[in-house]
Amino acid sequence: MTEDAWLRAGGAAPAARPIRAAGPGPAAARPVGPRRRSLLGGAVAGAALAALPYAAAPAAARQRPAAAPPRFPLPSGPDANGEFTLLVTGDAGTGTDAQYAVAAAARRIHAEQRFALAVGLGDNIYENGPESAQDPEFRDKFELPNTGIDVPWLMVLGNHDCSGLIPGSGGDPARGDREVAYAATSPRWYMPSRYYSVALPGPAGPLVELFALDTNPVASTVTQTDPFYHWDGPYMRAQRAWLDQGLRASRARWKIVLGHHPYLNNGQHGSAGSYDGFVVGHYTSGIHLKQLYEEVVCGRADLILSGHDHTLQVLEPTVRTGGTRQLVCGAAAKGGDGRSHFGHPSAWQDFASLGFMTLKVSDRALTVDAYTVDVPTRTPRPAHRTTITAPVAAPHATAR
Repeated sequence: MTEDAWLRAGGAAPAARPIRAAGPGPAAARPVGPRRRSLLGGAVAGAALAALPYAAAPAAARQRPAAAPPRFPLPSGPDANGEFTLLVTGDAGTGTDAQYAVAAAARRIHAEQRFALAVGLGDNIYENGPESAQDPEFRDKFELPNTGIDVPWLMVLGNHDCSGLIPGSGGDPARGDREVAYAATSPRWYMPSRYYSVALPGPAGPLVELFALDTNPVASTVTQTDPFYHWDGPYMRAQRAWLDQGLRASRARWKIVLGHHPYLNNGQHGSAGSYDGFVVGHYTSGIHLKQLYEEVVCGRADLILSGHDHTLQVLEPTVRTGGTRQLVCGAAAKGGDGRSHFGHPSAWQDFASLGFMTLKVSDRALTVDAYTVDVPTRTPRPAHRTTITAPVAAPHATAR
């Protein structure tokens, strides 16, 4: 069902939203029409956001705009042990006590291990994403829970961040522009564009490179009505080309892909190509995301990190994945139904607990630690460790 069909069937009309035009996102250009928002990215997003208060502010206020808060910097190198420690969370943005409990437990680990970065794997603002780049939900569902974890948070867009009329549909990708714009005003929230990469330096070149994807246009539960976001439209063609070139050119020892929707998954949502039992169509099944993972990512990246399913899973690499390992970490505020629905081989999985993961990245190894959380006491409990000692693919000597 498309968004328009849902509306004709009796759905409530959406509230009017202002249209903000801006420059294109990475490697993609799109025309700006009267009903179309284009991508907000990087400095353009900051400029657009900074302009918003001027229309209504008094003249005296316009002369002295408030300065953006200092941003927590990306790490300039590994710690004394020669490694970076990354916090991994997903599906966190509920604003409930459960979210605050998981964040408090992660803060305990941060006090011991000092995270260099944190990763938010989408569904950052439940249920429909923010209503603007100044939505107070950013404060209640991100800034306040994560106070004290004062590092850059690499954020990706989830289906709830890009909902249209139907919560969680992913049917209005342009809503994600608001989360890109918010990055200009937050010290933590790092989202320079809708998809992007970050490379962390080692002693002899990049140690790890993370590629953050926007998987929504090829995994929405409704048909994309804006041609720009069609499964084969200009946005997804540009994103695929960018990812293919980035993985090919990366000189990093370790390569990690971040995407809200998983490639493989034993939880109730299932895997790309058959999400929620659907195996037909261009959208709900995730067939084109499956193709993207298989044709561009598998055998080239060491890890795929995803949320979407409210579970914790460390799946095993297989011939099908080309040695790439899938992690599902979407239990930062909501738990699963307590049981496995599929049989992909796993090193460890938990379908009921809330929790998070950490990654330790060094030249020697990539170590995954999974933690479950006791919500009443806000206590993290080590649950599993997997160590990877050899990259899936050797880094290129030169970028090309």
